[in-house]
Amino acid sequence: MVVVSGQTENRGTPDDAMSSSDAEDELIEPATPTPSSATFSLQGKLLPLQLPEVIPLNVGGMCFTTRLSTLQRYEDTMLAAMFSGRHYIPTDAEGRYFIDRDGTCFGDILNFLRCGELPPRDRVKKVYKEAQYYSIGPLLDSLDKLQPLTGEKVRQAFLDLMPYYKDHLERIIEIGKLRAMQRKARFAKLKVCVFKEEMPITPYECPQFNTLRFERSENETKHFEHHCDVDVSFGPWEAVADVYDLLHCIVTDLYERGITVEHQCIGVCDKHLINHYYCKRPIYEFKITWW
Repeated sequence: MVVVSGQTENRGTPDDAMSSSDAEDELIEPATPTPSSATFSLQGKLLPLQLPEVIPLNVGGMCFTTRLSTLQRYEDTMLAAMFSGRHYIPTDAEGRYFIDRDGTCFGDILNFLRCGELPPRDRVKKVYKEAQYYSIGPLLDSLDKLQPLTGEKVRQAFLDLMPYYKDHLERIIEIGKLRAMQRKARFAKLKVCVFKEEMPITPYECPQFNTLRFERSENETKHFEHHCDVDVSFGPWEAVADVYDLLHCIVTDLYERGITVEHQCIGVCDKHLINHYYCKRPIYEFKITWW
């Protein structure tokens, strides 16, 4: 009978021996978890990392602390996948798990995961963008039902009636910038036409308006087609929303781009079209202040 002791004698050749410095290098563990430091089963399969029950977080420099179960509340989210133990998560100098994202609204994300609490109205849009990034479907569904997101959908449905709306906004910005630079001025002025109806309207045209609108010949149509002497023109459209509603959209969207705009009606287009018909589309002066 052969007895094998717990320790075996090293019978290798001197060339096979490992130096003491090499042995020390093999025992050094990385400062942060890496895929190579994961645990393997006896069958050689990679086992999930064991994460603590309380998770310290550093989100873009802002620190948070929450339970692991909170981050894993909805399994189809990015946070649940990150903290499933299957992925490498970098840590900062204090051992907090680091997420390279603006942490301003991350507290709102955690509050929803903890108890379903929704953010106040002034932060709804920002939280919605973060919920999209983290793929939190239930939060997105809840925010969709709140203002201002609900109102934004209605507004966008109106703007979709004008396929060149965004292009016209870009044109306003480019023209305003070019004029201000050419004149070395603090502000720039543009003429913008905003009209809802396709047909010209004057007091004596109103009784014939519907007839002319739907029954005019092709030659008559050409007489009514023209471009007002303005920088940008919006319209026509068919909706309940009127000219002032579109002006509000234009000013709001420019403000979102960091551009301050003042506007006032300076008259109407008085181009003669045919017989006693004139254009009569309202023309607005837009004043863009650059600094």
